[in-house]
Amino acid sequence: MRVKEIVWGGILTCLALVIPLSFGGVLGITVPPFSATLASHVPVMLAMVISPLVAFMVAAGSALGFLLKLGPVIGARAAMHIIFAVMGALMLRRGFAFKTVLLATLPVHALSEALIVLLFGFTLQKAGVVVGAGTALHHGIDSLIALTVYAVLKSMVPNPAVTSKEL
Repeated sequence: MRVKEIVWGGILTCLALVIPLSFGGVLGITVPPFSATLASHVPVMLAMVISPLVAFMVAAGSALGFLLKLGPVIGARAAMHIIFAVMGALMLRRGFAFKTVLLATLPVHALSEALIVLLFGFTLQKAGVVVGAGTALHHGIDSLIALTVYAVLKSMVPNPAVTSKEL
């Protein structure tokens, strides 16, 4: 791993921890049994552009933040970010555009979060309809934020750590 990748990974991991720990209540939306923290996927999504290892690290950091702030169910849901983050980073490595990757990882993200809550006694209806659909909507909103932030960063940073296909 290059130094630039480590630095970007550290910055994004810090953001992935700060968002749930500091803003979980402020940016949080709850429709029981579903909860979402606006922008919480953005650091993970941006990490996919850097490398699969950085994506894994940032997603794991996010899961830790949610576990500490909101408990084991939300922590387990956040741990599912590792799956879509690494998948997305690998797709970017193969030359897919960032917005294509974000769209392709949406069903994986929603399905994995819906399935993990079944281990905590959620019914299929609550897991699928509430958690799965809610996660898909949340992923879509955070994707728009991530695309915007990525475009701004690309225009500001003369030599980005990693380049991807055009947005």
